Order: sequence, then C-alpha cells, then structure tokens
Amino acid sequence: MCGIAGAVGAIDPGVEAAVRAMSDAEAHRGPDDSGFFRSEGTPGVALGFRRLAIIDLSADGHQPMVDQRERNAVVFNGEIYNYAELRRELSADGADFRSKGDTEVLLKAYGRWGMGALGRLRGMFAFAIYDPRRREVLLARDRLGIKPLYYASIQRPGGPVLLFASELRALLATGLLPRQLDPRGLATYMWNGFVVGPATAVRGVSLLAPGAALRLALDAPVARPEKYWSLAPRAPLPRPEALALMQEALGTAARQHLISDVPLGVFLSGGVDSSAVTALAVRAGGQRIKTFHVGFAEAGFDESAYARRVADALGTEHMELQLTQERFQRDLGAALTSLDQPTFDAINTYFVSRLVREAGFTVALAGTGGDELFGGYSSFRDLPRGRRAGRAARFLPQAALAALARLVRRWKTGAAGEVPPQTRWGKLADLFATRGGEVGLYQVSYGLYTQEFLAELSDDATSALAPRGLSPERAEELAAMIRGATPLSAVGLLELSLFIGERLLRDTDAASMASSLEVRVPLLDHEVVEAAQAVPDEARFSPLGRKQLLKDLAMPDLDQTIFDRPKAGFVLPIELWAKDRLAGEIDALFADRALVESVGLRAPALGRLWRAFRAGAPGIYWSRIWAPFVLLHWCRQHRMGLS
Repeated sequence: MCGIAGAVGAIDPGVEAAVRAMSDAEAHRGPDDSGFFRSEGTPGVALGFRRLAIIDLSADGHQPMVDQRERNAVVFNGEIYNYAELRRELSADGADFRSKGDTEVLLKAYGRWGMGALGRLRGMFAFAIYDPRRREVLLARDRLGIKPLYYASIQRPGGPVLLFASELRALLATGLLPRQLDPRGLATYMWNGFVVGPATAVRGVSLLAPGAALRLALDAPVARPEKYWSLAPRAPLPRPEALALMQEALGTAARQHLISDVPLGVFLSGGVDSSAVTALAVRAGGQRIKTFHVGFAEAGFDESAYARRVADALGTEHMELQLTQERFQRDLGAALTSLDQPTFDAINTYFVSRLVREAGFTVALAGTGGDELFGGYSSFRDLPRGRRAGRAARFLPQAALAALARLVRRWKTGAAGEVPPQTRWGKLADLFATRGGEVGLYQVSYGLYTQEFLAELSDDATSALAPRGLSPERAEELAAMIRGATPLSAVGLLELSLFIGERLLRDTDAASMASSLEVRVPLLDHEVVEAAQAVPDEARFSPLGRKQLLKDLAMPDLDQTIFDRPKAGFVLPIELWAKDRLAGEIDALFADRALVESVGLRAPALGRLWRAFRAGAPGIYWSRIWAPFVLLHWCRQHRMGLS
C-alpha cells in the first residue's frame, strides 16, 4: 500500500518539481521509503513514490522499480494477491526475479503479456508502467475501484502534460491546477454526500473508473479510458456448481488476503460480514488470528459484547478499543484534514484506523461487501416495492401525485417544522417522479434531500448538471449495467457501483492511509463478486436481509443466534455529538455567509436546516447537517470555491 504520483508528456523542471511535490503530499501513505524516476529527454515521464512496506520489507521492494532487461519502470499502489502463482508461471517462462514481492511480478507480467496482464491480476491496485519501447505509459485501476487514481491534463510551454496521483490533494499540491470547485462534482455531492466519478470536487481533475486503464503516448498524453472489466449481470449457474464456486472463491480470497510480513488483524464488529471474514481467516490461517473491535461509551451504539462472543467462539486473540466523545472532539480537526475529497461518511473509518494503527497493526481486514453481495440492506426489499409503486403511478398527473405525497407525508410525520422531512415519507413525491426507473429509485432512496428542498439549499444551475445526483452520462451507464438483471441482482449491482465504488472504498482508502494503515476487503475480491453473481437469486438472497448464504459458507459452525438482532452498521454517535460539543463549531461555520455562498449554498435555507435538526424535527438526520459542514470545512481548508 503506497502513494504514487507522476507526469507524462512535456517534462520540464517545473513539472518535475510538481511530481516531487505530489509525492511529498502523499508522505502519510508511505512513511517507510520514497523514490523518484525521470526518463531521459522530453517528452517523457516522471514518477514519484511513497512506500508502506507490507510484503518483502527489504530494499529490493524499492520503487520506482525498473526492469533491467526491458527497461520498463513501474510505480504501484496496492497488492497483487495471486503474485506467487504469477511468479511461478513467469519463472517457468524464463523470467528472473531479484525481489520477493509483488511489484516485480507486476513489472514482469506487463513485460510478458502487455495489457493482457490486467486480466491475470487478482488484487487491489492502481499503477503506472512506463514502456520506453512503445513510448507510452499505462495507467490502470483494479476492477472494483479499491485503490483510487486521479488525473488532470495541463498545457506547458513544451506541450501537453498529464499529471496523476493516488490522491486529489496531491494534484492540488502542484500549484499547477486552479483551485475551483467542479460544478458537476458539487452537484453530485449535494445529492449524495460524496462526489460521483469520473467528476471530482476540483475542476479539471478526473477519477479513473474502476476496471479501466489509460494508455498514454509520451508526445500526446490524451486521456481516453478503456474498460477491461465491468460489473454486469451474469447468467446463473446450477445451484450445486454455483455454491461450490462460491465456497472456493471465498476460501482462496481469505487465504491470499492474509499474506503479510507486518502485523495483521481483522476488524470484528460482531455483525455478519466481519464475523464471516474472521471465520474465513481462522479457517485459512496457519496461526492464531488477531481481531479488534472499536466500541463506544454510548450504549446504543456499542456492540462490544457481540464481537466478544464471536471472538470467543472462533478462538481469536481479541482486542477491544474505545472511542470517546473527548477523543472524537480532540482529533476531529485531523480527521477532517484527512479527507481527500468532501464526503460525509469517512470520519468513522479515520478514527477506527487511527486506533488500530496505534494498537500496532499495519494491515486490517474488513467485511466490506457482504451486504451488497448477499442482500443485507433494506434496499433489496424497498426498491422493488418502490419500482412497483412508481410504475403504478406513472399514469397519474404529476400534480395529483405531488398532492397525494404531501397528504401521506403529513399523515405519517405530522406537521413539518422549518424544513419538511428529508427521509422516507418526505421523499414520496420524488419516488413517484421516477415512474419506477431503477436508477432513479436508487438515487431517491439514498439522496440526502428531497428535490424540493435541495432547490432551496443549492444553486439551481449547479443542481441541473446532475439530476438526482448523477450526470446524464453516468445515469445512462448505470441503466445499461443493470439491463437484463433480475430486480434483486439490479439492486446489488447498483450498491456495488455506487455505495461501494463511489463511497465506501474511496473513503476507506483516504481515511485509512491517513494513518498509514492498509485495509483489505476480501469479500470484494473480483472472483468472489463474480462467483456471487453466478448464484441463483433464491440461493443468494433468500431470506432477504439475513445473508444466510454467507453464514452457511463462511461460518457454518458458529452459533447463528449471535446475529439475531436488528442490523446496525458501524456508525459514530455523531447525531448526539453534533448537538452537544460540536454545536458551536457547526454553528460558526454555517454562519460564515461568504463561505456558504462561495460554494453555491444558500445561507437562509442552511440556517433553517440547522435549526430544524437541533429542534429534533422529524426526518432531519445527522447526515443532512454533516454533509454541508464537511463541504464547507474542506473548501475553507483548500481555499476552494466555484469561482
């Protein structure tokens, strides 16, 4: 796990300095080593690297790494979990290796198979390979988007240059990009609470899509992403074959994800997903597995007892950590500073990562992906219902539907305060407006605000760039992705693409790397994802919400009554803390009218939202306050505005 940076094209002293500045800005991603490479002449390439040593801790793992025979050079962030198998295959084909890690395997694999190497890699990665013979650079990102890769094109006196880095903030550190918010990125943020790619929060910067690559000619580094893998519906296999494939994929992923030359532990919340990963690790590991749990003093949020039961049953070496409100308030500034892009849902990962790193771990396994693959969310039940309701209502006039929605909302939630409810019944009009379209329904269900209130809160022109929080191009791409899928499979694909790909994975990368912690997600190994999609719906999802298939395959001997409780994701008690010790800080930021208006928000509506939240108005959850707070804090920190 590392930080990479580089430039392709007209490399001059200013561009070289910019690459070094990007690498310095990513020092937290790799405190163990650093390196720099520049090709001869121009156009050419400059590469910067920061290393967090995980496998092969020796100097042989130094990057940028150059193949002495082929002269190819690589900078690589991530892990290739099947590197041992690839190494054996390449060795049999005559390749010589000096190191014991996966970076040289990646370099040799490219030398042997070119772009074809991408289809052979099993892991999480973002890398750049300079090929002097082809006079081009290959940039690539893993299939699910576990590791990010940002890029931007600029013009220099000598010609065009494409800059790239593991973090958006590294690109800002070059001083070569305007500090302006991207209106498209802002529009997606205000709906979702995170920016939906390929747009970013910064004008001119793009995010390479999961499962995509860029081939850049040195003299014309034009970004034209090519997909080498995509999420898509897959034809189900016969049940026995599908379950055997699923079992094999889970076992192999668990075994490969345990490879490490530094201390490794498993995050054990006590829920199904983290317990499944722990059980798989225990079964695959050759030594006693270490687990850790982060709890809270607030009893309603603490699940330490459940995690302890699972740890005892599986025989792990268990550690309990606690996050207090005092620690949260003390370190909130550092947590907000760790955000690479504005997002309302990364603070929890930052605090967990910090505590885990302080406890002596460098690698942590997480259960991310279980809900999306096996139907754990209420969305798998609610969205098909919403689809039926939306389609049934499509023959009624919009005005009549809006009036009906207002009546139902009043009946269900009572009289509205300064701001009507922004959840469930408050969104009924928006649900009807989708006319049953799956992508629209998904976006309405996860949106932070109703369309009506968002029009009051943010600039109309900005919101129009991303109806329901998606650019028209991205909305069409998602609609094409789920075409032909069953209703439940369609929900799973949307969850993987949006909730996982655009939110959880990106947040996890930035928040964990701020503490120099590598987080691995074995349930999102692409072969696990493909195997799950090949399981017939009745075996994969039934009964809805229980993730029975994951329980049966990963932990058949564990007492299932441990999980007989309402689902509770890992969430900080921000709702309580925002009304207590953080209230003054939020109030001060929202009162900065110049800052609020510089990012396209309307101060009167924001003030009403804040008052409604503090008054306990129905349907005004903490996330509706936290999202604008984080946006304003991020923009003030990075001196960003719309102009």
